[in-house]
Amino acid sequence: MTDGEKQLWQALKDFRKLYGLHVRRQTPIGPYVADFAIHSARLVIEVDGEHHFTPAGISRDKKRDAWLAEAGYSVIRFNTGELAESFDACIEKILNELGLMK
Repeated sequence: MTDGEKQLWQALKDFRKLYGLHVRRQTPIGPYVADFAIHSARLVIEVDGEHHFTPAGISRDKKRDAWLAEAGYSVIRFNTGELAESFDACIEKILNELGLMK
């Protein structure tokens, strides 16, 4: 795990206490393993490193996101730079997706 992923995991673990939402890390969903998932909200949170921005990585992610959407999941993606530079904004984006921000 990168430092950003560790920081995100620490914040996401608090979602159970704060919002009653159980977040799982490295959880299988069909043929894929999600970085983080909130199954009750059908939300997957992915943290993308450099290999996700190659043509092959972009293609794999597109296929994966389509499969997850077909299975009823929404996917939020952050790159490692976003987590390092604007961590609070990343958390806000997750909360917005969950309908917990006004």
